[in-house]
Amino acid sequence: MNPADGLGNTVNALIFYWVQGYMSAANIALLEGDSEYVDLSLMDEKKLLPLIQDFCKKNPGKKPISVIDQLIDDTDKVEGKWKSGTIPWAADD
Repeated sequence: MNPADGLGNTVNALIFYWVQGYMSAANIALLEGDSEYVDLSLMDEKKLLPLIQDFCKKNPGKKPISVIDQLIDDTDKVEGKWKSGTIPWAADD
């Protein structure tokens, strides 16, 4: 991983796109729960890749997803229009 290489680096691209997918799924859960979401347009490779690399260097024994979970928790949310229960697997039965 080398953030300075941007998405031209295969490892960077794989990590970045996986994180974007993870955060998209988290947004569905956030919308379903509180009708709020994280604006992923603010989460570009210039923000995410150095954040992950720095976390991994400082915490070699921890899973990098924990820094993404913390980022999701700490980021200001945007209010969205969402009808609770629109995702069948998320609806309470």
